[in-house]
Amino acid sequence: MPGLLTIAHLTFHEARRRKILLAALVLGSAFLLIFALGFYFVYSKMQASPSRIQTQIQIGLNFVIMAGLYAVNFLIVMTAVLMPVDTLAGEIGSGVVQTLVTKPIRRWEIVAGKWLGYVGILALYVTMMAGGVLLIARLFSGFTPPNVLKGVPLMFLEGTLLMTISIAGGTRLSTLANGVMGFGLYGMAFIGGWMEQIGTIFGNTVTRNIGIVTSLLVPSESLWQLAAYNMQPPLMRDINLTPFSPASVPSEKMVYWAIGYILVTFLFAVWQFRKRDL
Repeated sequence: MPGLLTIAHLTFHEARRRKILLAALVLGSAFLLIFALGFYFVYSKMQASPSRIQTQIQIGLNFVIMAGLYAVNFLIVMTAVLMPVDTLAGEIGSGVVQTLVTKPIRRWEIVAGKWLGYVGILALYVTMMAGGVLLIARLFSGFTPPNVLKGVPLMFLEGTLLMTISIAGGTRLSTLANGVMGFGLYGMAFIGGWMEQIGTIFGNTVTRNIGIVTSLLVPSESLWQLAAYNMQPPLMRDINLTPFSPASVPSEKMVYWAIGYILVTFLFAVWQFRKRDL
């Protein structure tokens, strides 16, 4: 355990040294500033319209917030894939990892420590970005989407899943190949999720089943759809009022599938790193 925590601390320190944390802070703040300006003017326009009833205003605000969270979700995906993409692949290629394995630290502790460190960084990033969007909406309008305490953790779980895949890929692939694999799997999950929605809307069972199988292979998009479903009022989600209202709602069991997926991928990463010739 001391070795694991040491590696986690070094991972956090390395992210700070390479200015990953600084870039996330600066660019994240810029995103939140743009969102705040847009949200303020949209809300002001809604308030200035006497014909709008409160329900219409809340639906409009929820749509704007979901658009912001959709952008945040994509940034979480990018961060989760790119942040650890070089953590094992690059260190193996450069030989830096050899200085670690000669220490009294087990190989599984190296993988687990890096995973734990990046999970901590990702948690801070999700809190900053998703929490920032929700805080801005609350301060300007007093409105908060429903079930945010359920939706935001699902977004974090999606990021953790993709981050774990990226770490596992780094045990066998080069940095570039690992990045391509990570985004390729996310792209497969993304298009599979849309195929499931389109198949449901048009009653095409084959297309819907293809999307479901794809979601089982890589459940990242299903976690976002489940988060989006929970963070919308019943009126918006039940009649598919916005692009963020899934026609085919993932089962709650997908959460357990994703957790198991992360565990198996993590164990695979440990196994591959233990047998890797360094």
